[in-house]
Amino acid sequence: MDTADDTTAPPAAPAPAARWAAAQPWITLACRLALAGVLFYAAVSKYPPALSIQAVEAYDLFPVEIAELIGYTLPLFEIALAVLLLVGLATRYTGAVSALLMIAFIAGIASAMARGLNIDCGCFGGGGQVDPGETTYGLSIARDIGFAALGAVIAIWPRSPFAVDRALGLFR
Repeated sequence: MDTADDTTAPPAAPAPAARWAAAQPWITLACRLALAGVLFYAAVSKYPPALSIQAVEAYDLFPVEIAELIGYTLPLFEIALAVLLLVGLATRYTGAVSALLMIAFIAGIASAMARGLNIDCGCFGGGGQVDPGETTYGLSIARDIGFAALGAVIAIWPRSPFAVDRALGLFR
């Protein structure tokens, strides 16, 4: 027997697909928790409702009655999405709806910028008219693109630990 053949080869590195399969649930969990935190903070910062209504009206996109309806319901909708993400229920759909909400916010901000409005986006409270040099449209759009990406990751890869979906037999 040749003793040179007795050496053992070093263990092979896991294949990229295996590494992704191990990491993906934890990445989705991080996205779920981050987006839930953002949505919850955004909702809470819009209270009292007068702040949210003022922010929606500043965009000058809707009649007053519709702007008031949006101003009252948007924080409640954001809280609902945050709770669903936090517990991991209907994860794929909640991620998709959250991403679409961010796209709607991006469209609203881009519309305000294109029409030359000088407003605070009202994303995290405040809202309304600001001095021309105080607008942060580019930063707000970039931030919302990042949040939309979190929602997209959740929608595409919904499987994650600590999710009610897992207990229900979804996304194993």
